[in-house]
Amino acid sequence: MHEQTSLIPLDRNEPIPASGLIPGTPSCPVCRSIRIQTRLYGKKVGGTIGAVAGATSGVALVLSGAEVGAVAGAVGGPIGSAIGAFTGGVLAMLIGGATGCAAGAAFGEVIDDNVLDKYRCTDCGYTFGTKPG
Repeated sequence: MHEQTSLIPLDRNEPIPASGLIPGTPSCPVCRSIRIQTRLYGKKVGGTIGAVAGATSGVALVLSGAEVGAVAGAVGGPIGSAIGAFTGGVLAMLIGGATGCAAGAAFGEVIDDNVLDKYRCTDCGYTFGTKPG
């Protein structure tokens, strides 16, 4: 015999409502299915654009990062200076890219929440923007 699995409530002391839905779980406003997919297009695109923009602006910081790395590596002689310059430049680009990615993803998340259809029902294909209450 095949046993049916049931949804587990978020709070073990709280019973599952008669509808079978866990409180706070989005459901499709058309077919009432709980098989909902979260689409984060704004966050993904914003993060990508932010990372590229941050890394690009990080290129301007490469020279100053390389300069700082070269001074720090000067203790190790010419080889230490070269390695320090390279490391400083790479770190400047990585920091710029990570900062830009975080800012872009945060902006994209706002776009997802307020402009785009954030949810998609996998049963009927309907897309909707706000989590129904």
